[in-house]
Amino acid sequence: MLDTVIQLFPGIGSLFVQDTTIALARVFLILFGFALAYFGFTRTLEPLIMVPMGIGMIAINSGVLFLHAGNIGTIFLDPLVEQPDVLVNIMQVNFLQPIYNFMFSNGLIACLVFFGIGAMSEIGFILARPWSCMIVAIFAEMGTFATLVIGAKLGLPIGEAAAVATIGGADGPMVLFSSLMLAPKLFVPISIIAYLYLSLTYAGYPYLIKLFVPKKYRGMDVEVEIPEVSKKAKFIFTISVCALLCLLLPVAAPLMMSFFLGVAIKEAEIHPYQELLENTVLYASTLFLGLLLGTLCEAQTLLNPKVAILLILGVTALAISAIGGLLGGWFVYLVTKNYNPVIGIAGVSCVPTTAKLAQYAAEEENPFAMILPLAMGANICGVIVSAIATGVFVSTLFIVK
Repeated sequence: MLDTVIQLFPGIGSLFVQDTTIALARVFLILFGFALAYFGFTRTLEPLIMVPMGIGMIAINSGVLFLHAGNIGTIFLDPLVEQPDVLVNIMQVNFLQPIYNFMFSNGLIACLVFFGIGAMSEIGFILARPWSCMIVAIFAEMGTFATLVIGAKLGLPIGEAAAVATIGGADGPMVLFSSLMLAPKLFVPISIIAYLYLSLTYAGYPYLIKLFVPKKYRGMDVEVEIPEVSKKAKFIFTISVCALLCLLLPVAAPLMMSFFLGVAIKEAEIHPYQELLENTVLYASTLFLGLLLGTLCEAQTLLNPKVAILLILGVTALAISAIGGLLGGWFVYLVTKNYNPVIGIAGVSCVPTTAKLAQYAAEEENPFAMILPLAMGANICGVIVSAIATGVFVSTLFIVK
């Protein structure tokens, strides 16, 4: 009787024949997927990532069946396949395998997201206060470098410590890229942890803002004069910075090119391309990114003993980066006296989430405060600085090895 039930309902039956730890982990991840999807629905977490990720997590841990030779698995994808002949065969069965291999595991999806982010970015926000934007963004990388040291002290190989440290930049595509380059064997758990934590910035960072910035400073309005800069000047600035960064950090050139091409298309007012990147490319790649992250949350994958260390290091990186950004905001305020320290949180380059959080925090205390332009400038600088940090890691860590 039990054998018949197992054969008829392999998703349920496999729970009884698998190792108890894996079975319990599957149940936990199914419930966790429900929670992520629900909190995405309520906008407590970022819905663009959390709804597809939650549903993918539910499906991969529920849809387990018995394969050939008594093996247990799914028909979604297998991230561990390496041999070309096996990969070709499995692509004909696993429906997400081609997307994973041709878009995810080579970093293409990160570049597609950067195309869209670039097309949405206004370079003029940086030009309003270029030095303050850059200072705040540099302070906000504090978590990246602190976590690199902590990870190495905990015994992680330097490449793995650097890959998880890039979570501190709060730039999801950058984490995907760096983990592929520096820690390919931990690419899956690092990517999953990064996007889970980036969504939690929605919920956690407002408390850090209130902790580090007293009420009377949070509502400060800032006098800003955005300089009149021609489209031509912004376009030349964009391609010049792109060329410079690609020359200095060629390992990060794909991401640099993707971001600055998006910016250049916006400044050149190539509207068909801009609409394509802002809408179709960005949202399609974000959808598949969330879905693939969810389907990578298979119980066996996440039972790697290093995952616990990665969880601790990931939240440490994001927390220290937020504190560093706010300290950068205080530094600029003490020097200029015309700066809201809350803007510092926007140096953490989770575009545009942290910029919006800064504006919301200011509006709570002063409905007339408008700091969003400066916050977006810091946000865009944060993207550039985190790309530079990633490039430096990939280019120089072989010296440490």
